[in-house]
Amino acid sequence: MSISLVVAKSKNNVIGKDNKLPWHLPADLQHFKNITINKSIIMGRKTFESIGKPLPNRRNIIISRNRHFIASGCEIFSSIDNALNAAKKESEIMIIGGENIFAQTIDRADRIYLTVIDAEFDGDTFFPELNKHWKLKSEEKFLSNENNKYAYCFQMWTKS
Repeated sequence: MSISLVVAKSKNNVIGKDNKLPWHLPADLQHFKNITINKSIIMGRKTFESIGKPLPNRRNIIISRNRHFIASGCEIFSSIDNALNAAKKESEIMIIGGENIFAQTIDRADRIYLTVIDAEFDGDTFFPELNKHWKLKSEEKFLSNENNKYAYCFQMWTKS
C-alpha cells in the first residue's frame, strides 16, 4: 500500500477559503479525476462537505470525530489509522484533504501529486511546506488560457 497526497495550492500555500477552492481551474479538476479514478480517496469531513457528495467511481472514505456523522455512499472512520487500515489492501490510497488530514499524513506519504497555481490568494486553509526529504520527480507547466485563468503546473514529489 502506498499513500499519496493529492492537492492544489497557490504560490502562498493556500488550499482553501471558507471551505471552498479560491480558484476555478478546470484542467486541475480533470487532472484530479484522472489521478483518483477507481481508487480509494480519504478526506476529512469538511472536505467532503465542500464537495457535497461522494465522488463517483472511487471508494469515498471520510474521517470525522462526530460519531453521528452519516454520508450516503461513503465509509466513515474516526481516525486516520482506522481509515488507512480499512484501505490497506489498495495499491495506492489517495489523501485529498483538508489541511488537518494533510498535516496528519504528510510524514506517512510516499508521493505527492501537487498542482501549483501561479497566483497568490487569500485563504484560511494551507498546505504545509515540504521538507528536505521530498524530491521533485516530474513537472509539467501550463500557461493560462481561455478555460484556465491562471498559469499552473502539475508536479509529482516522492520521498528520497
